[in-house]
Amino acid sequence: MKAPSIFRWMLISEWRAHIMQIAVALIAIAIGVAMAFSIHLINSAAFNEFSAASKSLSGLSDLQVRGRKAFFDEALYPLLAKHPSIALANPVLELDVTIAGKQQSRNDHKLKIIGIDPFRAAQISPDLLGLPKEGETLDRIASDTIFLSPAAMEWLQVEQGDALQLQAGLQAITLRVAGGLVRARAGQRIAVMDIGAAQWRFEQIGQLSRIELKLKDGINHAAFKTSLAEELGESYWVMEAADQETRIANMSRAYRINLNMLALVALFTGTFLVFSTQALSVIRRRQQFALLRVLGFTRQQLLRQIITEGGLLGIMGSLLGLGLGYAVAAMAIQFLGGDLGTNFFPGVKPSIFFDPWDVVIFFAVGLSVTLLGSIAPALEAVRAQPASALRSGTEDAVMAKLSSPWFAVICLSLALLFTQLPPVFELPVFGYLAIALLLIGGITLMPRFAAWTFSSLSNRSFHERIGAVFTLALARLANAPNQAAIALGGILASFSLMVAMAIMVTSFRVSIDAWLEHVLPADLYVRTAAIGDQGGFQSDAQNAIIALPGFDRVDFFRTQQLTLDVNRPDITLFARPVDKEDPRNTLPLTDDVIARGLLPEDVMPIWVSEAMVDLYGYRVGEKVILSIGVIPSEFLIAGVWRDYGRQFGAIQMQLTDYQRLTGDSSVNNVALWLQAGTSSDTVITSLRQLPFGAALEVSRSSDMRALSLEIFDRSFAVTYLLEIVAVIIGLLGVAASFSAQILARAKEFGMLRHIGVMRRQILMMLTVEGGLLTALGVVLGFVLGWSISLILVFIVNPQSFHWTMQLHLPWSWLLAIAVIMLISAALTALFFGRKAVSVQVIRVVREDW
Repeated sequence: MKAPSIFRWMLISEWRAHIMQIAVALIAIAIGVAMAFSIHLINSAAFNEFSAASKSLSGLSDLQVRGRKAFFDEALYPLLAKHPSIALANPVLELDVTIAGKQQSRNDHKLKIIGIDPFRAAQISPDLLGLPKEGETLDRIASDTIFLSPAAMEWLQVEQGDALQLQAGLQAITLRVAGGLVRARAGQRIAVMDIGAAQWRFEQIGQLSRIELKLKDGINHAAFKTSLAEELGESYWVMEAADQETRIANMSRAYRINLNMLALVALFTGTFLVFSTQALSVIRRRQQFALLRVLGFTRQQLLRQIITEGGLLGIMGSLLGLGLGYAVAAMAIQFLGGDLGTNFFPGVKPSIFFDPWDVVIFFAVGLSVTLLGSIAPALEAVRAQPASALRSGTEDAVMAKLSSPWFAVICLSLALLFTQLPPVFELPVFGYLAIALLLIGGITLMPRFAAWTFSSLSNRSFHERIGAVFTLALARLANAPNQAAIALGGILASFSLMVAMAIMVTSFRVSIDAWLEHVLPADLYVRTAAIGDQGGFQSDAQNAIIALPGFDRVDFFRTQQLTLDVNRPDITLFARPVDKEDPRNTLPLTDDVIARGLLPEDVMPIWVSEAMVDLYGYRVGEKVILSIGVIPSEFLIAGVWRDYGRQFGAIQMQLTDYQRLTGDSSVNNVALWLQAGTSSDTVITSLRQLPFGAALEVSRSSDMRALSLEIFDRSFAVTYLLEIVAVIIGLLGVAASFSAQILARAKEFGMLRHIGVMRRQILMMLTVEGGLLTALGVVLGFVLGWSISLILVFIVNPQSFHWTMQLHLPWSWLLAIAVIMLISAALTALFFGRKAVSVQVIRVVREDW
């Protein structure tokens, strides 16, 4: 028989005899590849579509000029329009406006309105020109018209000629839908109107969001950008389209990369199942391989055989995973949207692009991890001496060479070292490497843990009457710890990762709940429909609210966006009353704060979020310059506060300092504390009876907390799914490992039957073995998972999202999963044990006669 025929015969025979174990390995690889590939497809599609939509708004501009705040004085526009190096300057005003009758609890409930000069926009951003009715061209510059994109029309359920009511601060504005934006991208909810009309209607007289520049031919863009930035000073940013793309990428980079890492965790778990499959296959066919060596098979041929088997598993599993991943991505975009519920990419409707290079990369990853799981068993098989391998009873020694404690010690030592290293490009690269090394080191130590644990229990059994079944089960586990470790590896990998993710998500959720209690102390919160960063409550409206009965305390807030770095998303500035004597009464401060009584009187203090420390290097006690008023001012960093709502940075300052620097007395949020015995419904009714009461959005703090946690759960829906996947892979691994080992022990069961052990006792022994192995795997998996969760909570999350949290363990969830795994392991051992002991006793031991 020729070598290729022998290869095929060995492969088909092995897979046919152990189809379930092969299927489990395929499913593990497929799930891992599918999760990683689907998340990559979704993130790529959403980011590319959002980036393309952003480019369509910028048009053909070479540069953009933006202020450090959301709006700046339009007096800059004529200066740029007359600049000798600028061919065209296009003023733009962008506003996020609430639709009357729609809630504004999330950004996707707002309509982006872009005010343009139609004559200049025609030359630099033609995609923003509305298409009016024939003969109604002047509608483009009318003061009461607006043009909507198809997605906005569908969302608002209006057509050309209909009236659209918008809410701007305390005023309702009615505009006529004069036409559509035929060049808007799918899913893009935007509206366009004349810039002068937008400034007048939305009370933004003299304000601009940006000025788009088209340079004259022959002008060096980079040199002009540098010179213009120096000319304009620190109050403005000069940007290119690439800068905007960088800002967009930085907005979701941490979330995208962490999701990809968690998806690869599923694939990493699949590697151990492939290793388990291949190791058990090698052990089971150890005598066959030795006989082939005696008959003339070379080591290279045998190595090629085993690697080929693993490679075929990887090929089939990766192909299945790619198809499944594409289907999952399509469904996720359909039901969750392109941002997977996080609202990073609002207003886009992405379509999946099947990039061949992406397919090749993820196929290669799936195949590589499969081959990685096949290498160690293959090397042991070809190195074994045929004479010793032909003897029965040497199976457990096969794995002894793969469980060197020194390799485990090196992995664990490196993991500990990596936890102390800083992030790389603001990403927790070493944190994830530490997790991988911790898993590898922990699983490598499994044989020694198993030997020590079961030997100790077996020794104690000699002094106590525990019955023959338990004695046999303990003796088997104590004397074959390396084979037991194969089953333990799959349990440990899946359960530990599930424990780690469950602890991380629970810690985050509980920390957010406690944080919300601190940042939402008032009974009611009132705000108006947003008009960009402008305040909705002027002095007369503030006085009207204060004059209402039933309030024990009234606090006014002013929020706006600031751009501190052109390559980063904007930070949020909060101006509010802060208890200067003890800021902890107002803010959720960390321990990094200037002590009470040591804050100088002649400074303007600010309190920065943890992200400001990581991203901008702010330190308590330092002085910084911020462009909050007309001219930059100096502030003292008085403390650091915990902020789970904004991962890109936020600053809190005294409202009185803000009003003195800016001359702006308007606010856009009000916090209300009710007097004892006052009903919130009564107060809400009084607020609605104010002249501007219909324009108010009044929220109870309890409702805001519930909504925030709902958004959290929606944002972490994929993480919950990954936890379930980890559990499923673990259960499949338990079933595959136990079934393969039990079926391989048919001769052992036959010998036990010969010496008088009954069938039901063997089944009970297997059930006890499965329960004990799984119990040990669960205990060790919890310890390893808890260790991994420490890395996730205290290293990965702070380095990714720039916030810290307290550790909380979901005991009920962990206990439920542990019980499920124990029961499933015992039932699996019982099910396959019935099959193994059903064979006639003489047949299974005939090789020993």
